[in-house]
Amino acid sequence: MASKVKILLVEDDPSLGFVIQDSLKEEGYTVHLARDGKEGLSQFHAQEYDLCLLDVMMPKKDGFELAEDIRKVNSEIPIIFLSAKSMVEDKIKGLKSGADDYITKPFSQEELTLRIDAILKRTRAGGKDEESNSHIHQLSNYTFNTNTYELKGPEFERILTKKEAGILKLLAENVNKVIERELIANLVWGDDSYFVGRSLDVFITRLRKYFSKDPSIAITNIHGIGFKLETTDA
Repeated sequence: MASKVKILLVEDDPSLGFVIQDSLKEEGYTVHLARDGKEGLSQFHAQEYDLCLLDVMMPKKDGFELAEDIRKVNSEIPIIFLSAKSMVEDKIKGLKSGADDYITKPFSQEELTLRIDAILKRTRAGGKDEESNSHIHQLSNYTFNTNTYELKGPEFERILTKKEAGILKLLAENVNKVIERELIANLVWGDDSYFVGRSLDVFITRLRKYFSKDPSIAITNIHGIGFKLETTDA
């Protein structure tokens, strides 16, 4: 199972991060390491992952906040918290935030691997067919491929820029749901400053033009909150 599994590891302790990453790589996993919650969120959006390992106490964005943002984008991906906190209240908070497991430091690498395997066996069972086409989104009369950035529609074909594709990927994975401006900005730009917000508006305008000939699809601005991709087919 491990040979094709991609894991996002977010850990601010450099030494521990390297130890966990190297250990899991030896088991056959592909592991990407991020150093804080903000970097972890950007990395999560840049790649497709099968599981997330999140440290709880981190700068810029802690593990609980990061898990909440990840769940807004992908409600199904398994999440395991790694924490030095062993209080029952912290474990309950972690599990309530949507985590599949909560491991208290220090832990053995064998224990971590066994828990990862157990969660993946449970969550991936019977899901192979759906996973194979997870990068293809049908949006009314348009088809969007998140791997190639290709958007196709009636008499329309375009390879989107990285940021255009990043924004559309978020909206396409959450059709008819509002995605907060700050979340889009942090995922696509790694920043939610005023100037990034203005750039986001420009890119939204571009995407709207691509869909302008199809009345069954629209990108709606929810004032003061974010954007929603609406289709009559969803």
